[in-house]
Amino acid sequence: MHVTDHEETIIAVQDVSFFYGEDEVLKNVTLDIHTGDYVGVIGPNGAGKSTLLKIILGLLPAASGTVKLFGTEISHFTDWQKIGYVPQKVTNFEEHFPATVREIVAMGRYRKLQKRTTADDKKAVRDALEQVGMWDQKDRLIGDLSGGQQQRVFIARALVNQPEILLLDEPTTGIDQEAQDGFYGLLRKLNKDFNLTLLLIAHDIERITREVMHIACLDRTLTCHMSPEEYVKESASATIAGQNVKIMIHHHHSK
Repeated sequence: MHVTDHEETIIAVQDVSFFYGEDEVLKNVTLDIHTGDYVGVIGPNGAGKSTLLKIILGLLPAASGTVKLFGTEISHFTDWQKIGYVPQKVTNFEEHFPATVREIVAMGRYRKLQKRTTADDKKAVRDALEQVGMWDQKDRLIGDLSGGQQQRVFIARALVNQPEILLLDEPTTGIDQEAQDGFYGLLRKLNKDFNLTLLLIAHDIERITREVMHIACLDRTLTCHMSPEEYVKESASATIAGQNVKIMIHHHHSK
């Protein structure tokens, strides 16, 4: 079991804005993520949640502002193996896709022009699949698995390079309640036992407030960053007061 002080900032988003054409999707967003944090990002559709993740991953350039990863400006950052990513609707692919579970996870190890798997690659694939409880399914075709099992495989693919941060974009979409329970149990284990920092976009607010350490509310701007307990309290008082629940308090916590 790792002890984490939650004080080292490993993702620093500062005054980031982004436009799709004339539409300002993100406006002056500032958010720090610390080692060992488990942060749930919530907000309405079109709030810019997925866009923010893609900017952190270097997949989209910010129109203004800065992003630093492990203290390095994103334009100079090269240690991308430190960051794992499970994109949205990752399980929506051709049902008869001819790849096994082990092959899907091994794809996460492929480097430029190097297609031969080494002993290290094979061990990394096994370790990742064991972490998510899917090693015994290694030879099954990915299309033969349930949605929850497929999601675990894609998490294993994101874990295969032993990242320090895992970013997940609405990972429970399309999987049933029982699979979701197992999935959140897996994320708790990865965070607590393996010291993995988690940044998760979620739409089930009630569930996410029971799981994460911090809630970040995004609606083009960051409207709150607080503990789940504070979020529930603030939401309840806003509802009682008959207000539109958009909390404008901005708290930063170190646990």
